[in-house]
Amino acid sequence: MEIATGIRKKYPVPMIRRLPSYLRIIKSYSYGGIEYISATDIANELGYDSVKVRKDLALTGVCGKPRMGYKVDELIRAIRSIVGWDKNSEAVLVGTGCLGSALLGFTGFSRRGINFAAAFDVDPHKIGMTVHGHTVMPMRGMKNFITERKIEIAVLTVPADAAQETVDILVDAGIKGIWNFSPAILKVPARVVTQNENLMSGLAVFMVKMATESV
Repeated sequence: MEIATGIRKKYPVPMIRRLPSYLRIIKSYSYGGIEYISATDIANELGYDSVKVRKDLALTGVCGKPRMGYKVDELIRAIRSIVGWDKNSEAVLVGTGCLGSALLGFTGFSRRGINFAAAFDVDPHKIGMTVHGHTVMPMRGMKNFITERKIEIAVLTVPADAAQETVDILVDAGIKGIWNFSPAILKVPARVVTQNENLMSGLAVFMVKMATESV
């Protein structure tokens, strides 16, 4: 499977998943004042195959120099552009339970182009509360807020039984992308991008690995 970034070329999903790890290593070289990095350097740091890393870096459009490698600052700019971390986008968070509150407090999003404009909930006990600098707003005002601010991204952390109803409101308000942390399988129009993060699936895989690989 490949995904497109804007009107630019498409990139393989496995490559996209690896890029943040590459970026972390490349940035560490930059912080150390090192000007060039090789695919082998990155592969050794991450325990990856160097051929795979080299193929991924070739897709960034940055050309390496023989016996020197890739220029660190050029790779950083290219990778940030590919994953969309060179832009700033507003998002709304829906559902301010434990997970939603934790996501609101994660400062890494703002450094990667996602800024929470508002948080919404249906629980009257949470409405009006301040969570990591955001005053929780009632769901009844969500559609107008999204429409007026022209917000395109929503992060969903509501219970499964409330997910589809909430998504319908988001789509009707003009949301173009939903990062779904609820366990529900969402039904959305083809024009709406969804990314599902099933924590229970990840936990199941982790526990199986613990049982089979840690003996």
